[in-house]
Amino acid sequence: MSGLDNADWPLFGWIDDIRRPLAEALADGQAAALATLFKVEGSAPRGPGAQMLFVAPKDGGDIRASGYFSGDCIEGDVASHAMLVLADGSPRRLHYGTGSPWIDIRLRCGGALHVLVERIAPDSAPAADLLRHGAARRTCRWHSDGTAQRVTTDDGPLLDLAEAPFAIARRYDPPRRLIVSGGDPGALAVAQLGTLSRFETILLRPDGPVEPPPFPVTRYMRGEPAEALAELGVDRWTAYLGATHEDHHDLGGCLTALRGGAGYVGMIGAKSRAEARLGALEAAGATAEELPRLNLSPGVAGLGKSPWEVATGIMAEIMQALNPARERA
Repeated sequence: MSGLDNADWPLFGWIDDIRRPLAEALADGQAAALATLFKVEGSAPRGPGAQMLFVAPKDGGDIRASGYFSGDCIEGDVASHAMLVLADGSPRRLHYGTGSPWIDIRLRCGGALHVLVERIAPDSAPAADLLRHGAARRTCRWHSDGTAQRVTTDDGPLLDLAEAPFAIARRYDPPRRLIVSGGDPGALAVAQLGTLSRFETILLRPDGPVEPPPFPVTRYMRGEPAEALAELGVDRWTAYLGATHEDHHDLGGCLTALRGGAGYVGMIGAKSRAEARLGALEAAGATAEELPRLNLSPGVAGLGKSPWEVATGIMAEIMQALNPARERA
C-alpha cells in the first residue's frame, strides 16, 4: 500500500506544477518518480500532460505525492508502481480503464488513462535544466522515452506523443505569476486567492507596513508598482492588478505591465473614472494596441460585491487570460 489509497485528505492533488517538489527532492539528494498522463481515451478528470511526482522519504514511511490524475481511482496504484521505479530505475507504462490488464481498478468516468512513470536521479542534468529554465522564466520541453531524458528550449503543444518508437515531449511554461498592488480587503483577498491557487504571488503596497501580510505570499514589496514591475520583469504568464485605488500608483503599474506584454492587466475602480484613466495612459504613451488589453472593470459580474466574491471573479478572469490555448491539463 502506498498511503494514497482512499486518503482522508488528499491535499497532494492541489499541486499542479511538479517543479517545486522536484526541486526540493533534488536539493535533498533524493530521486523522484515522474508520472505523466500521456493519453486519455473517453472522459477523464485530467487531460494529457497532467503530472504527478513521487518521492520516497529517507526515513521510510509512505511515499510523498504531488498532483493527481483521477480523483482517487488510480493514484494509489500509480504510487505503488512509482516505488518500484524508484527501486529499480526501470520505467513503467501503465494502462487503466478500458482495455487495461488491471480489471480490479475501475475508472468511474468510464474512459482509459495511459501513464508513463520514469525515475529522475538526484544528479539528473536534464532535471537541473528544467528547473533552471523555470527559474529564468523560459519555456522549455521535457523529452523522454522513459529512460533517455533531455530538455530543449523550443515551444510546442503541452504534450507531444510518438507511439513508435515511444516518446513524449511535455512543455513547461514559466510559473503563473500574480502581482497585486494595494492593501484594502479586496486586494488582500485577491492576493490570498492567488497563493491558494498556486500562483507565484507578489503583493505590492507603496509605503505599506513594514511587517509582511498575515498570510503567505511569494514576496512583499513596499515600492511604487511601476518600479517593482520593472525590477521583477513582466511576461505573458504574469497578471497585474492595480488595486490601490490611487491613480498615481496604479496607472504606472498598468502601463509597465502593458508594455511588458503581461497576460492580464486590470485596474479596480469606478466605471465613471474609466475614460479619464484611459486618457491619462494614452498621454503617458500607451498605444492603441495596448489600451484595449486593460481591464478597467475586472472580474465576473453577478457574483456579489464582498471582497471574496469580487476576488473570485477576478481570479477566474485571470486564469482564463493566462490559458489562451485552453490546454491546461
